[in-house]
Amino acid sequence: MPRYFFNTRIGDDTIPDVEGEELRDSDHAWEVARSMIVDILEDQGDHPQLLTASLVVTDEKGEIVLEFPFAEALTVEEAETPSTLH
Repeated sequence: MPRYFFNTRIGDDTIPDVEGEELRDSDHAWEVARSMIVDILEDQGDHPQLLTASLVVTDEKGEIVLEFPFAEALTVEEAETPSTLH
């Protein structure tokens, strides 16, 4: 399985993920990135600069697979929540 690295970028600073995670594909990496961001925002949401951060997911070669803005994770979560309950 391929290994993906979830590097956090806040402004000009990057916090590298040196271990990474073995995942089945880039779609799975997107799901993990979203989950990680939601968890971070729940734990540390009182830091407003986090909404300007992004997870930059790279593969083993260092190529960018996806960039996931923290603010977008909130939008995705709201879109997946049903607007009415029956």
